[in-house]
Amino acid sequence: QLQLVESGGGLVQPGGSLRLSCAASGFTMDSYAIAWFRQAPGKEREGVSCTSTNNGKVYYLDSVKGRFTISRDNAKKTAYLQMNSLKPEDTGVYYCARGGIFCSGQAYAYNYWGQGTQVTVSS
Repeated sequence: QLQLVESGGGLVQPGGSLRLSCAASGFTMDSYAIAWFRQAPGKEREGVSCTSTNNGKVYYLDSVKGRFTISRDNAKKTAYLQMNSLKPEDTGVYYCARGGIFCSGQAYAYNYWGQGTQVTVSS
């Protein structure tokens, strides 16, 4: 059964760091793009970062460039999102998602999602 399970969220002060993990099962991870999305209360889900599989490219939302780093370990079937210099506006539920070969910033391009992990940035 295909499954994505996120972990690593929590409460952190502004300027702090968190590392999210996305454990995949039921499919060959290295054949698909893996993305991280987030959704804040009352807002639409937005793409934060993505790692494609065909060319190894990674993509970031402008507001997280230089602070977040996406990576993947296909052997461990796990993707990661290292988040540094966190800001209150980074607060939300973070989801990992599986798409096709290429990355997309649109949620409709991804057909499998994890249950999400809460990230709260507050003093």
